[in-house]
Parts: sequence; C-alpha cells; structure tokens
Amino acid sequence: MRQTGAVLPEATPASGTPLLPGTRLVSLDVFRGATIASMILVNDPGPSDAVYTQLEHSAWNGWTFTDLVFPFFLWIAGVAMTLSFARRAARGEDRRKLLAHVAQRALILFALGLFFNGFPGYHLATIRIAGVLQRIAVCYLIAGAIFLYTRLRGQLVWTVALLAVYWMLMTLVPVPGYGAGSLQPVGNFAQWIDSLVLSGHMYSHTRVWDPEGIVSTIPAVATTLFGILAGHLLRAPRLSAAEKTAWMLAWGNCMILAGLLMEPFLPINKNLWTSSYAVFMAGMALVVFGICYWLVDVQGWRRGTGPLVVFGMNAIASYTVAGMLARVLELAHWKQPIYDAVFAPLADPRNASLLYSIVFVTACWVPAWVMYRRKWFLRF
Repeated sequence: MRQTGAVLPEATPASGTPLLPGTRLVSLDVFRGATIASMILVNDPGPSDAVYTQLEHSAWNGWTFTDLVFPFFLWIAGVAMTLSFARRAARGEDRRKLLAHVAQRALILFALGLFFNGFPGYHLATIRIAGVLQRIAVCYLIAGAIFLYTRLRGQLVWTVALLAVYWMLMTLVPVPGYGAGSLQPVGNFAQWIDSLVLSGHMYSHTRVWDPEGIVSTIPAVATTLFGILAGHLLRAPRLSAAEKTAWMLAWGNCMILAGLLMEPFLPINKNLWTSSYAVFMAGMALVVFGICYWLVDVQGWRRGTGPLVVFGMNAIASYTVAGMLARVLELAHWKQPIYDAVFAPLADPRNASLLYSIVFVTACWVPAWVMYRRKWFLRF
C-alpha cells in the first residue's frame, strides 16, 4: 500500500480529443464511487429481515441491482488497468516491472481479504480462503498478465476462450453422483471443485460451495478483460468523444442482448458467475459508464458528483473502512440496539433497514472525504 499526497491530474476536457497521457477520467471516478457506495449499501442493511428485493442478491438464477455491483467493480478495474498501464508504458517502464507491480498489488489485496475473513480471531483450520478482495486480486493478476503480454486481438481471444472453457466445464464434465450439466447449488462442477479444494474453508452461509470459489473465478477474469477492452476503446486516438460514447452504448446493448440470448442455455447466475452473467453484466457496465462518460467528461456535468468522486478515488480504502466498521459493530453487539433505538421507530422494517444502510454509507464516506481533502490516495 502506498500513500501519496500528489494532486492527481485533471480529467479530460469536454471535447472530442482523444484521451491523452496524464489525463484522468472523472467519469471513471464517479462510476467507481457509485459502485463502491452501492457495494457498501447492499452489504450492510439493518438487522431487520425485511429488505427490498433489489438490495439482496438473487437467490439463484436471475439478477437484481445488487448483482450488478461486483462485476461492475471488476470491469472498472480492467478499464483503469488499461489507462494506467498505457501511461506507464509511455514512460518506458519494462513489462516485467509492471507485472511485478501487478503481482504485488494482488498479493496485498489477497492478504487483506484473508485479514478480514479471520478478524479478530484467526483459526487457520476453518478460515475462509476465498472472498471479494481475494477474487479481485486473482482477476487483477491474471488479467494484468494477459494485458501485458498480448495485444488487443489476443485479449479478445482470451476473453472468449475463458467464457467458452467455463461453459464447457460446467455443462460437459461429469460430477460424481450427479453427472454432467447440473447447475443447481449442489452437484454442479464449480461446487464439486470447491468441495475438493476448499473443504472447511468456504463461505459460512453456504458451507458446501463458495460464491467466490475457484471455477467461477474463470469467467470473473473475463469480466475484468471486458473492462480492459473498453479501456482500449476509450484510448482510441481516431475516435471523437461522441463516437466513443456511441460505440460504448452500441456494444453494451449488443452484449446485454447476447447475455439474454445465452440465458436459456446457461442461466444468468451471479453465484456461479456464468458466462451469460459475465457478458450481460459487462454490457450493463458499458452502457451505464457510457452515459456517465458522456455526461461528466464530455458535457462537463459535475454538479452532485463530488461525493462519488471522493469514494471513487479511495475505493479500496472505503471498502476496507466499511468492512472494519461492520465487523466492530457486530462484535460489540451495537448494531441491533442502534437500529432499534434510532431507525426502527422511523419507518416500516424495509425502509428502516434502508435508512440504516444509507447512514452507514455516509459514515464510511466521512473518512474518505478527510483523505480526499488531505490529498491522501491509497494505491494497492
């Protein structure tokens, strides 16, 4: 982890000029900030069992607003990787040095994820190995290596190949006692591999499979690569800002349609991170970011985006603060009393839970704002 007080470069001006080295996309910070705020919001509802459906993950097949969040973050990581590495390559940095930096970041993120999984007591016999930060780390490492040692065509081939290989594994490889092609929580290929490799170290709410498990990380890498491909589009020197926006919206909608067409054969499923889910969510990310890019960076519409920029420029730090605060409230047994005293009397259970989440997000934003004001930006 590196702390810096340097002022980051300003965003690309509202014009049709290509993205230049040293410029910064404010729209990407806004999009990242909105994603982190959403991640904290859906991860930390009030203790009431009544929660809006869109603020929970889909039980199995299908998707909700909550299911957008994680793939959006991986997609953003891919976009940011393209822009960052392009600048560093322009300074003449060696690919091996860049790969070593990618590996260092991935190791720190993976270790941080293990720290959260075990905090405050670390029982090595049962600690969960997988997790959100761990998946980000693995995807960042693999996608980073692919980016550094292939060109655009190779990256596209890798993306398609990862989705195809995963699809074949899930539908063609027989699972002992269940056969091939099962996509139920128990008996699918990903669950079988998790039970063999991660037995005793899986998500406590599922126990026999892990939503951030081994096999389902394959298409998650493809999600990150989709972001890398979008980053190439943003850097295209011959396209105006309007043309870039048009291509993002066009390709995004095509990918959404492709994901829906794939669904009858391989359902959209976040827990399995199916190929249809990866394509559909990458399309959604491309459309939402395309709109954000047009409004913020091209049209110069910045009103109301400040709080999101604060979150977006310290995304991992904000996620870390949220995780630690949630764990402290849980261990100190303060969450329920706070909810009962402050939020429960204000509204019905679903809205009281939502109010709790909003206040929690605000509490996590405060230290991010302090860091932003002091120009402290954490880089992993």
